Order: sequence, then C-alpha cells, then structure tokens
Amino acid sequence: MSKSNAGSMQYLRGKGFTLAELLVVIAIVGILTAVALPFFGSFVAGQRIKSASFDMMATLTLARSEATKRNTNITITPTGGIWQNGWTVAASATTLSAQNALNGLTIDCWSGTVATACPASITYTNNGRLLAASPSFRIFNATATTTASTRCISVDLSGRPGSKRGDC
Repeated sequence: MSKSNAGSMQYLRGKGFTLAELLVVIAIVGILTAVALPFFGSFVAGQRIKSASFDMMATLTLARSEATKRNTNITITPTGGIWQNGWTVAASATTLSAQNALNGLTIDCWSGTVATACPASITYTNNGRLLAASPSFRIFNATATTTASTRCISVDLSGRPGSKRGDC
C-alpha cells in the first residue's frame, strides 16, 4: 500500500459515528420523548378545544351575517338535539352550513353561573339579534376539565358572539 492510499483510508475511517455515540443519541432522544409526551397530549387536547370554539364562533357569526344579508331568520340546530354531535345553519329549508361532530369534547350550557339546558336551536332575526335569549356554551374535554382547557362562547345582547378562556 502506498503512502497516499494509507492517508485516504484513514480519512475514510474518520467519517461517521461509532456505535457508542449512536446509542447515546438514541438514549437521549428516548428520554426527551418520554418527558415531552404527556405535555404533547394536553397540547393536542387544548388545540382541539380552541378549534371547536372557533368553529362555533364562526357558525354564530355566519348565521348573524346571513340573517341580515338575506333579511330573514337563520336557525342553528344541533344534530340530534346534542350540540357536540354537530349542528346545521339553515334559512327555512336551505342548509347554509353544517358542522361535524366534536368527538371527545363536551358542550354544555350556562346562564350566568348556573348550568342550564341547552336550547333546541338558536335563531337570528333579520336585524342580527337573537329571537330568544341564548345561553353561554362551555366547550371542554370531559377527561381533563381544568379551567385552562375550557372555552366559553357567549352571545351579547346585540347578537355578537364572544369567546373567552375558562368557565362561563
């Protein structure tokens, strides 16, 4: 073997990782994953609640807007009478929008600080106001009911929806 070949062989052997280095990196990644996994689960649950509250806010805003635009009543009706099963927005017999079920989440209704029965439907009149008083909707994960993972959707007297973190 010539001197130039010996130098290039040493150069090739110097690249890459040893088995010990690879095992150390795998162990560190495993430890970090084990520590981060519980936090990731609560992060995903929180994002699902935020997404569901955004969907409800968007639905209420759409219904109010369509009521004034079409100069007619617009009704939001829960699927099967249960809000977490989804809902539809309709003008008479015309369906304008539909929301799928919110699996793994619970929606209950509040009036002030008292739990109430959820309405069978919500109707916006042609002036953008509600036909009847609307309760506040609390959206939460039934398995982790901390205030941080709860959102409250309420409608003010003018018919505008609002959202806040925590209980109603």
